[in-house]
Amino acid sequence: MRNLTPVTQFILLGIPETGGLETALFFLFSALYLCTILGNVLILTAILCSSRLHTPMYYFLGNLSIFDLGFSSSTVPKMLSYLSGHSPGISFQGCAAQLFFYHFLGCTEGFLYTVMAYDRFVAICYPLRYTVIMNHRVCFVLATGTWMSGCVHAAILTSLTFRLPYCGSTQVGYYFCDIPAVLPLACADTSLAQRVSFTNVGLVSLICLFLIFVSYTRIGISISKIRSTEGRQRAFSTCSAHLTAILCAYGPVIVIYLQPHPSPLLGAVIQMLNNLVTPMLNPLIYSLRNKDVKSALRKVFLKRSLTLGNE
Repeated sequence: MRNLTPVTQFILLGIPETGGLETALFFLFSALYLCTILGNVLILTAILCSSRLHTPMYYFLGNLSIFDLGFSSSTVPKMLSYLSGHSPGISFQGCAAQLFFYHFLGCTEGFLYTVMAYDRFVAICYPLRYTVIMNHRVCFVLATGTWMSGCVHAAILTSLTFRLPYCGSTQVGYYFCDIPAVLPLACADTSLAQRVSFTNVGLVSLICLFLIFVSYTRIGISISKIRSTEGRQRAFSTCSAHLTAILCAYGPVIVIYLQPHPSPLLGAVIQMLNNLVTPMLNPLIYSLRNKDVKSALRKVFLKRSLTLGNE
């Protein structure tokens, strides 16, 4: 006989196979999280304070920085809390909220990278019509569409997962509430939720990757037709940062799905790369090779130092 008492709280068991490393992991992940917050706040500050960066490319980059802040914050603070010795418990509603925001922001990431690829496609393939095609209204609609689509995606997965009754074990064998870790705890048939979540997540990822591939195929063809070496280098430099960010986001996921029987530790490491490392690297990727962003940041710091000096 199973315990039919409704579950009101789950216990997060943490990162698999890392017993005894809590203190070291706490300091490591705290440093990465602080770098993520600092880097993305700096990118947002540069975009907001510099009129030169009020273009479609940087508009979407600002959206990406907001996403990175939210995505890492959906799982990392709770993980740092129990790594520091606090209770690993999370309420039923808190678990549902964590799962919703993880998939909401994860899906939004895929759509946002696709929109940014389309922006680069228009900029390189139709440079004379770029400002007409990517006007303020189009940019707003595309950005709003990515966030709304991610919200619908997450709402479907969360409702399917948490409409099931949970009356058995409360131990989630992971460091945050994700569908594969939570569904086995349900005391009802989970086949529908499993099929829908697998199909939904897989379909969204494949569609985004396909559209990105099509955009960059067209971009590659257009770059190959540019006669001057300087022109080709300039066109490629505008896409290199975005391609690097896509590889950082999708590369680890592709690697783990190519493994026939991935270990729980490998799965956790891949999730950490997506949750914490990629959001931390995005500001570096987009600022180190971008003269406009670096110039805007220098002006912000110079203006701030002059203000402090006058005071």
